[in-house]
Amino acid sequence: MSVLSGSVPGPSGSGRPALPGREAERSALTRAVDRLAAGKGTALDLAADPGLGKTALLQLLARLAAERGATVLRARAQSPHAKPYQVFRDAWARAAADGPDAVPWDTGAEHDIVRALRDRGRETIGTVLLLDDFHLCDPASARLVERLLDEPPPDRLLLALAHRPRQSPPALLAALDEAGRAETAVRLEPAPLTAAAVAALLPDTAAGRAQRMHAASGGNPRILHLLLSAGPDPDHWPERSDAAAGPLLRAAAPLLAELDALSAGTAEVLAAASVLGEPFRLGDVAEVAGQPAGAAADALAELARADLVRSAGPGGDLVFRHPVLGRLVHHRLNPGRRLEAHRRALALLDTRGAPAALQARHAEQLLTGGEPEGALPVLVRGAADVLARSPATAARWLKAALEAAPAADGAFDARTRAALTLSRCRALTAAGRLDEARTLGHELLRTPGGLPEPLDVRALAVCVGIERLLGRYAEAEAMARTVIDRLPDPLPSPLPTSTGELVFDYGLLRAVRGTVAGVRDLARRAATASAPATEARTALEVLATFCDAYAGDVPRAGPETERCGRLVDAAPDTIAERAPEVLALLGCAELYLERFTDAHRHLTRGLATASGGAHKHIAVNHLLGLSILDQWAGRLDAAQRHAREAERLGGEIGAPDVVGLAMAMRASALLWVAPRRRTAEVLALAEQGLRHTVPGTGWWAGSAVGLLAQAQLVAGDPAACLRTLLEESGGEDLHLLQPAAHPSLFALMTTAALLCGDFDTARRSVRAADESSARLGRLPFQQTQADRAAAALAFAEGDPARSAELATGAARVLRSLRMPVQYAWTVIAAAPVLAQAHGPAAALAPLDEALEAARACGALRLCEDGARVRAALTAAGASAAAPTEDPAAVLSAREREVAELASDGLSSRQIAAHLVLSPRTVDTHLGSVYRKLGVSSRSALARLLRREA
Repeated sequence: MSVLSGSVPGPSGSGRPALPGREAERSALTRAVDRLAAGKGTALDLAADPGLGKTALLQLLARLAAERGATVLRARAQSPHAKPYQVFRDAWARAAADGPDAVPWDTGAEHDIVRALRDRGRETIGTVLLLDDFHLCDPASARLVERLLDEPPPDRLLLALAHRPRQSPPALLAALDEAGRAETAVRLEPAPLTAAAVAALLPDTAAGRAQRMHAASGGNPRILHLLLSAGPDPDHWPERSDAAAGPLLRAAAPLLAELDALSAGTAEVLAAASVLGEPFRLGDVAEVAGQPAGAAADALAELARADLVRSAGPGGDLVFRHPVLGRLVHHRLNPGRRLEAHRRALALLDTRGAPAALQARHAEQLLTGGEPEGALPVLVRGAADVLARSPATAARWLKAALEAAPAADGAFDARTRAALTLSRCRALTAAGRLDEARTLGHELLRTPGGLPEPLDVRALAVCVGIERLLGRYAEAEAMARTVIDRLPDPLPSPLPTSTGELVFDYGLLRAVRGTVAGVRDLARRAATASAPATEARTALEVLATFCDAYAGDVPRAGPETERCGRLVDAAPDTIAERAPEVLALLGCAELYLERFTDAHRHLTRGLATASGGAHKHIAVNHLLGLSILDQWAGRLDAAQRHAREAERLGGEIGAPDVVGLAMAMRASALLWVAPRRRTAEVLALAEQGLRHTVPGTGWWAGSAVGLLAQAQLVAGDPAACLRTLLEESGGEDLHLLQPAAHPSLFALMTTAALLCGDFDTARRSVRAADESSARLGRLPFQQTQADRAAAALAFAEGDPARSAELATGAARVLRSLRMPVQYAWTVIAAAPVLAQAHGPAAALAPLDEALEAARACGALRLCEDGARVRAALTAAGASAAAPTEDPAAVLSAREREVAELASDGLSSRQIAAHLVLSPRTVDTHLGSVYRKLGVSSRSALARLLRREA
């Protein structure tokens, strides 16, 4: 499929190819053909940069006109030096049966030429004249068009000009602008394709890759076509190897034609620019091309007129029209000329004292071209410089250096080779290529005779981190303990860097496994033993603080998180190798401590340091944390977007735990956004997410459990919610789930137990929620969850006034925390309680405010639920004085049986045995009874049925 032609399936029944992202242009073309059919003339000014689909739109116009019966003439301008009216001659010659001499090209006046063109379609609805690449037209053709534009277009003539504004003659541009103002011409300016349009062009491509292809191509269809043909990784475009040069060149015929039209001297200057890379300057280009500055300046001026190079700003920097142009020129260079140019460029940068990262791209070319002398140390230094921001490039450079200097050559001693191999292992890990990194790391650990200190511990730390990221927690634990168990107490001070790295990676492992108790003290001791005011010490202090927050040790975590936040805020990201991980830990600690603004700031900053295809394994943590914050803040679309991106990255790096939790988070946000009819779909997504996580793996599985349980409760299946919490969390004490979230989890258990008629479990859960909230220092959000649990129990036990007081207080706090979804959910659930305690009118005002909050954040489910509750309250208020009818009349016969037995005090299992049903079926019938009768517990059901009896 060619993305230039837009040949993807069109709308159902249209029978025509579609041009995704060009709907507005297609409508304008259709209107122009309609005008022609009505006998009116039109001029279309189709102006856009190269590759944006002007030719495809002309092809569409030709097809639309032909379908209506018009005569279509078309041609492409070739050169400003062509014969007079050459593009018009070509258009006529391709369609006229009696040959080109039927038009007085050389002897007639321009109005005679226009009349001949118009009359060519006298047997049809009119003539459509399509002139492509008109910026290359001859002067006579330009004057003829200027005359046509100077007055209303002739009847029954549709003139369409496709041109590049940057290269079009000024007089033509002025005439087109004036015609646009006079409304005698219609301008169409195709913009770069949107991400959605690129995704539509690539229906069989994963969404994440389609997004990155859009970013790499800039939405330019021609560049997109080249990228697809060459098959590069869009994360690393255009900085990539030459492996795909052949396919790239074969697909680039239109661009190569532009390059082939250049003079030899200009081509040399363009080649020098491609060697230097973007941005480049006149002086450097002249030096590398071996030309005088004046000649190089003339060549660059010619390239600018051809729109092959452009100014990058007032500083004199120049860039290619698109980076792909530079890569094409570089690929076409003769290998010998290319090496010589890179040799000059490297010498120039070395003389100037340029950073190693700038010199390394030239050293790489020399190295792969068989000239390692002087290039090896440059490549190694360059890899160290770019490791943090471009790990894939660092990994490639280090591989080139190690392969170009075999151990037998003596270029690197054994220790240096091991250190470089370890650096490459880190780079591969940061780039998300975990399987490669794991293989390389294990090869390093198997070095005959062992690795020298401290490389042995550093290599072990890297391998522990890789095993953790791959979800191989048992292997990571076993490897780390071979050193951790032998650490002395007290630790040596200052702590060796390698030991600090291992403790940090071990701490990350224990954090994701949910077993921070065993590492909190170690992290703090390691931080104390580290040299003061160092990044290593800050990283260990943040790790210890995260462990405190995760464990719910708020008194210690609170002030330490604030102090660590100041240290991290004062440090620049660019110099800290651990910056993305440290920011992720700090942001998550702040999230647990309900410092939502700080958490959002640090997670957003961390995501920025881990973006661009690098540090994918760290970026997922920032994305997941942001998804939670977005959901709580009512940014439900952003919550789904962040979760979906984390899911994509997790799949790319082979991390099933990440994928599972991301799916559960996406389901949690979708739960509120989707209407109730999509409940089964949402629950299936949440259940699938939990299945992806490794059971008993702490943070990942624990978080997925809580999200699934909440989805099941909101979806109306309290029995499933209760089963999930009890079976997946280690029992009623929830000891496998994170302590910092215990109040909200116990609140879910309370409500589910009450809806299932299990009062004993509900009472224990209420006590547990309150006690866990107290241990957390009564953090506002977690306390609201404990209060919601107590409110539900109070209502079930017949104290609606107390229940209303607790629920109203919780709603008030949630609103002050700016958590609109939780606020609306609480008020809607409490509205019947308020109505029973204070009358329906007292519940309507807060209910309306909650509905407004739900609508503002797009929580459709809450809007639906709130509307039903409001209708019920309104009806209850209107019928308060009317005679009471039997409320059970709305129940089916089976529901009535279940309701009566439940009101007599029978459990679900007893009812199931009595009616020969399954307990699950009984719970389903009870849920339906509760919804129809507006009650939320068996005791309330019994009171209602007794009162009516």
